[in-house]
Amino acid sequence: MNMYIGRSFDELSLGNEFETSLTLTEAHIVLGAGLFCDFNPLHVDAAFAAKSRYGGRIAHGYLTSNAMAAPLGMLFHSTAIAYVEHHIRFTHPVRAGDTLKVKWTVAALDAKPKIEGGLVTLGGTCTNQDGIEVANAQAKMLVHNG
Repeated sequence: MNMYIGRSFDELSLGNEFETSLTLTEAHIVLGAGLFCDFNPLHVDAAFAAKSRYGGRIAHGYLTSNAMAAPLGMLFHSTAIAYVEHHIRFTHPVRAGDTLKVKWTVAALDAKPKIEGGLVTLGGTCTNQDGIEVANAQAKMLVHNG
């Protein structure tokens, strides 16, 4: 399904899948470091990071997390009431130049008649261009009906 068409609670079914992708660039890492004042040398110092267990610079975890979370804002644009929960587990390092494929699946739908919508629980995976899972997550969104 197209990730960028706003969905309402009553349009969803268990098992619906939504996919998108993003190539993480050097600019993402540099801007993220400056925006959040996270200058950990694993992210910004090539010489330091080369000597680490990762053998080179890696992206901040919040960049991968946001690459997964942000598309849900588009999926539920104009119907979202709140992004209620986001739990993520990082499973593999991400580097500048990696193309991250994000796939979300509707795992549960809990109708909330008082708000004329419901709580949507989604399970997500994020893989790189080699098909290696770099993160998995669960998200909960409170969403209006259409």
